[in-house]
Amino acid sequence: MLTQEIPHITACLLICCPDRPGIVAGVSQFLYLLGANILDASQHSTDPREGLFFMRMEFQLANLDKAALEAAFREQVAIPLQMEWKIDYSDRRKRMAIMVSAYDHCLLELLWRWKSSELPVDIPVVISNHAALEKECTSLGIPFHYLPVSSSTKELQERAAIGLLEQHRADFTVLARYMQILSPQFVSRYPQRIINIHHSFLPAFAGARPYLNAYTRGVKLIGATAHYVTNELDEGPIIEQDVARVSHKHTVEDLVMLGRDIERQVLTRAVKAHIDNRVILHGNKTIVF
Repeated sequence: MLTQEIPHITACLLICCPDRPGIVAGVSQFLYLLGANILDASQHSTDPREGLFFMRMEFQLANLDKAALEAAFREQVAIPLQMEWKIDYSDRRKRMAIMVSAYDHCLLELLWRWKSSELPVDIPVVISNHAALEKECTSLGIPFHYLPVSSSTKELQERAAIGLLEQHRADFTVLARYMQILSPQFVSRYPQRIINIHHSFLPAFAGARPYLNAYTRGVKLIGATAHYVTNELDEGPIIEQDVARVSHKHTVEDLVMLGRDIERQVLTRAVKAHIDNRVILHGNKTIVF
């Protein structure tokens, strides 16, 4: 007689708390007594003057009762150690909405990575203020919504976008070169749930024309920055960055071409870190494991 295999769910625990001895031991002992198998553990302690401890731990547990696990962890570990914490589970794929304007390189990179199963998410909707990229999305079975915007219709357009994000139950949204500034009302609905790619190595050259500004200044490095969106333009917590070396021989067009390659890679790495629960946000700073 064949025995039925007991399903195992992978869980990912993220914590932030005041630093003190015994944190790792306390969490590990709690999971050990439940019969969990720890798959990965990473931790970071800040400067003693700040006195904070961050940890990411992956574990597997047969016949996982999520509510009971979280209630027990809260009472036995989190409250005594003054933890901010969350647990995410592998049996539910995150739902990633995408907002994009006319530039296609970041969108196409995300779609290719998704189609190749490198990004383990569902993409329930793509929203754009331009109609140009509809075919690229619908050919993959992804709903595409064209929401044009002007200064007089911005509030209505954002309201429609929010409606679509709610309708499609998006867990987070990626701005894949969405060339519109989101209102504080929009941003406040989705804290740490909107990822933007900015085409410069922030904090240098914030704003709309960084490659031209970089060329004018004669910089020797250009880059890209993926960050969480806040109400302060291009100043949200940074998730991922990268650079390429350039010289006086490069034209503005050269910088744009090189920059787009960096943007694609940086945005993909940031999205993957978010999907894998490797980012802990503290103030305007991220800890990325």
